[in-house]
Amino acid sequence: ETIINCLQKRYSELQIYTYVGDILIALNPFQDLPIYTPEFSKLYHGVKRCSNPPHIFATADAAYQGMVTCGKDQCIIISGESGAGKTESAHLIVQHLTYLGKANNRVLREKILQVNPLVEAFGNACTAINDNSSRFGKYLEMKFTPTGAVMGAKISEYLLEKSRVIQQPASEKNFHIFYYIYAGLYHQKKLTEYKLAENKPPRYIDNEKDTIMQDILTNSSYREQFEAIQHCFRIIGFTDEEVRSVYRVLAAILNTGNIEFAPIASKHQMDKSEIPDGEPLENTSALLSIGSEEFQEALTSHCVVTRGETIIRSNTVDEASDVRDAMSKALYGRLFSWIVNRINILLQPDKSVCNTETGMNVGILDIFGFENFKKNSFEQLCINIANEQIQFYFNQHIFALEQIEYQNEGIDATLVEYQDNRPILDMFLQKPMGLLSLLDEESRFPKASDQTLVDKFEDNLRSKYFWRPKGVELCFGIKHYAGKVFYDPCGFLEKNRDTLPADIVVVLRTSENKLLQHLFSNPLTKTGNLAQSRARVNAASRSLPLQLTAGCKKVDTMEVMRHPEETTNMKRQTVASYFRYSLMDLLSKMVVGQPHFVRCIKPNDDRQAEKFFEERILVQLRYTGILETTRIRAQGYSHRILFEEFVKRYYYLAFRAHQIPPANSASCTSILKKARLNKWVLGKTKFSPTQHHCDPSSGSQLLCRSTLVCTEKGASVPWPLATNIAHVPLHKAI
Repeated sequence: ETIINCLQKRYSELQIYTYVGDILIALNPFQDLPIYTPEFSKLYHGVKRCSNPPHIFATADAAYQGMVTCGKDQCIIISGESGAGKTESAHLIVQHLTYLGKANNRVLREKILQVNPLVEAFGNACTAINDNSSRFGKYLEMKFTPTGAVMGAKISEYLLEKSRVIQQPASEKNFHIFYYIYAGLYHQKKLTEYKLAENKPPRYIDNEKDTIMQDILTNSSYREQFEAIQHCFRIIGFTDEEVRSVYRVLAAILNTGNIEFAPIASKHQMDKSEIPDGEPLENTSALLSIGSEEFQEALTSHCVVTRGETIIRSNTVDEASDVRDAMSKALYGRLFSWIVNRINILLQPDKSVCNTETGMNVGILDIFGFENFKKNSFEQLCINIANEQIQFYFNQHIFALEQIEYQNEGIDATLVEYQDNRPILDMFLQKPMGLLSLLDEESRFPKASDQTLVDKFEDNLRSKYFWRPKGVELCFGIKHYAGKVFYDPCGFLEKNRDTLPADIVVVLRTSENKLLQHLFSNPLTKTGNLAQSRARVNAASRSLPLQLTAGCKKVDTMEVMRHPEETTNMKRQTVASYFRYSLMDLLSKMVVGQPHFVRCIKPNDDRQAEKFFEERILVQLRYTGILETTRIRAQGYSHRILFEEFVKRYYYLAFRAHQIPPANSASCTSILKKARLNKWVLGKTKFSPTQHHCDPSSGSQLLCRSTLVCTEKGASVPWPLATNIAHVPLHKAI
């Protein structure tokens, strides 16, 4: 109740930031606030946290100062529900870090600031609860020289929701970029050049309300965003040819969605399909620079190898539609990866200016928030598992490792009970009986169905975390750290298989478009993203005829399409396996740095400014562990520093300049008594002040004491003593 009252009072005064120990709580104001100007950046530059009100810039500054002072990588983890303000918080952190890391290269700083808007245009979308929802995970590493000057950046992207390209839930939209380019090309009078209609929306973005075209063509914000994206491309360093190729691929995806199939009967088969309207097919072929006949055959038939003999079988209407949609998803997913890879190349540090091995990083994690809709599918399951992993990381740093440290140091501290979500994380990720492993196993059976999948889940996972609700045939419930969620398993198997027929891959590789050749010649990484180079050639690439790999444009694509190795030897990875590796890769980046946590809170579900719904906020504070964090910060000793480091930094307070006291508890005690500090404890190897001494409110008094003692002794004060003892970065044991 005390926390809620405090937050409500501050929120009513538009004070949206609050500290809980070293964790920042950020309430979404749902309005623009004038507190992010260059003047505020100056205000939060290298000063004690107590000097100014809580702010997102202060968290960015703490990470930056920790990196420069201690020479250690930092990591800022931004978490919260969808719509809580994570993406905007990430923008602001990048903005302030760019300000702090001012370098002579102004162009580089401008490039870094354009990265987020560009990738979000391709990776964000309007959902039922958030107009700018991240549909992918992003880990941005800002790279600095040892002196703190920014020298580059790198993005890692995870788990793009490719299924959104072909279908969106009711009242939701496709990725922003489709609407931006449609509006932009319309106002540039280039719709015809990109084979896009002015009077009828493409099926992939049609909202079935007959309003989308009017919205696209008359909404000035879409056109303005298109111009902003063009600016981003230009500033970051994409060439005009590359940008045109990107637009052609996007337009081709929209045209692909308009290809429709109809059944045809023949003497020998009743399940063949044809394309009655050839215009969308011709449009797509022209935009992708591929042969329309070869493209049509790849859509309506496929190769099967039986006993060494290659047989061409026709696709049914449903099968052809699945091939069409699989191609659209693959095109978009690989295009997104290529854009990220290109950004990383253009923003990589200049080795001639600084040795990248001696540089340091500040990583910023902005990942999709926890979701619970009326209908939750495979995408929500992956998103929520990722959030379970982030919550586990938070628990480990704030609770588990803290209490282990108390025990190792022999410190008597009250243990705080917290909600440990390890059991549910094991239920998802353990092998061979975790949910993802069971999903992969069932995906390998051709005759598996949604029903057999749910039955397998129930047989192996039934517990207090997993159950089948009564009276609902195809549904299962999971008790997440953030609450109960019911999932609809329809389509889980197909979404997990994410099959892209080899026949389509071969046709796309024959394209005369350099970008398209790149997208389908480079292999995918273990995380499902496009590799930057062709260092590893997969079986599908090896099967291409010599004349195609040599770069000859005119080849017999029908012969290429029917090469048997293409359909039999391509190793199939599932979305679940990509997802598992993505989590591992993300964690490997996060654990390297000293963590800083930003907990974004959504004050109401109506997205209204100055509306504070107590119960809604209390639920978020409880399941994110903020309430338990408050208790452990009040009761415990969250900051620690080794005796050796403490004595080395502060021995001037109690000893003469020429004395080198031993690094033991007695020396630390002498220093602490001279500094007149209380409420601290000495463990076996480390000094630990209470959170009170680490809190900004007591900073100025301690600084005066330290300065007074040093002045009385007539010693010159080394740099560390120019700051409050409690504010010198203290290492947490990990």
